[in-house]
Amino acid sequence: MRTLIILTLLATLIMAATCYDPFINRRRANGFMQTDMRLEAIAQERIRERNKAPQERQREICEDYYPCELYASRHGYAAAYRHYYGRRRTK
Repeated sequence: MRTLIILTLLATLIMAATCYDPFINRRRANGFMQTDMRLEAIAQERIRERNKAPQERQREICEDYYPCELYASRHGYAAAYRHYYGRRRTK
């Protein structure tokens, strides 16, 4: 039992000695990503949300209208959108 405790303490000391990196400043440990890059990534995500594919916009419109959603469950969203909203094109 005594050897088990000694081996556990020895393993803990070895792990602490090998895993500790004294060259990293604690304040800058997570600063590998620059702030500008994070803000740019957020802006790109917002642009992607705004510019959706036409099929995705049609599917969302169809999901909001229950009869269209029921029709889509049988025939697909493209057919359901054409059935319920295809005649509303105005020029």
